[in-house]
Amino acid sequence: MYIGKNDTLKEYTRSQLALRNGSDRDEIWCAYQGIIYDVSPSRLWRNGKHYEHWAGQDLTDELPDAPHGEWVFERFKPVGKLIN
Repeated sequence: MYIGKNDTLKEYTRSQLALRNGSDRDEIWCAYQGIIYDVSPSRLWRNGKHYEHWAGQDLTDELPDAPHGEWVFERFKPVGKLIN
C-alpha cells in the first residue's frame, strides 16, 4: 500500500478510472483504499485482466479474496486519488 504524501495526487472519478482498463488506452489502472495505481508494467495485468479481476475499478473489496496482501501495491506507482 502506498504510504506517503498523496495529497498532491490528481483526483479521478470512478468513471475516469474505468477508462483506464487496458482496452482502449495503454493505461492500466486499479484503485485500492482510495489510491489509484498504475499496474501497466506488470505482465500479470496485460490486457487489463488479472485472473478474475479487471482493471479500471476499485479493488478494495476484492483484495481479501486474493492470495496476496495489500503489500502488492507497493510495487506500483500511485497516479491519483479516487473520489466519489
